[in-house]
Amino acid sequence: MGMVRIALLLAVALLVAAPARADTVDYRKSRIGFTFKQMNVPVEGSFSKFTANIVVDMANPQAGKAEIEVDLGSIDTGSAEGDTEAKRKPWFNIESFPKAKFVSSSVKSIGPDRLQVSGTLAIKGRSRDVTVSVTMKREAGGTAFEGSFPLPRLQYAIGEGPWADTETVADEVQVRFRIFVAIA
Repeated sequence: MGMVRIALLLAVALLVAAPARADTVDYRKSRIGFTFKQMNVPVEGSFSKFTANIVVDMANPQAGKAEIEVDLGSIDTGSAEGDTEAKRKPWFNIESFPKAKFVSSSVKSIGPDRLQVSGTLAIKGRSRDVTVSVTMKREAGGTAFEGSFPLPRLQYAIGEGPWADTETVADEVQVRFRIFVAIA
């Protein structure tokens, strides 16, 4: 086999085995959303601004890493009044805590196209351990990493004072995400 052909095969092998890089996240195809119950009525919302640094090597999933930072001021609750209230001190207090951040500590394969990602989620100055099951969906142009997890809002002091009453706003918030990593 000629040197040129070996070099080409090596280059192709490296491209296929290369982990996804942070600069390949396609934010137009990515989303972070949530559902909570207010007076037992489901309310949907999302955050429009976040950054994600995702590194995945399917040949060695344990080497994977994820760091996601959410701009809490980009909240969309479906109403301007709700958005303004959510930014205030009893809720996210974005003046003092403008970002929420997740940093993984471990990644492991739990089946075909499924990962278990554990790490620390910090919101409003409070950090808690979180474990999330992530499904990988190969799509044209890349891979979507999708999952959801329950977030106990009171553990992060989201909704203080009279808003801590779980009869008005339930403690559990269901967080859903889709991070699309494009093929570079």
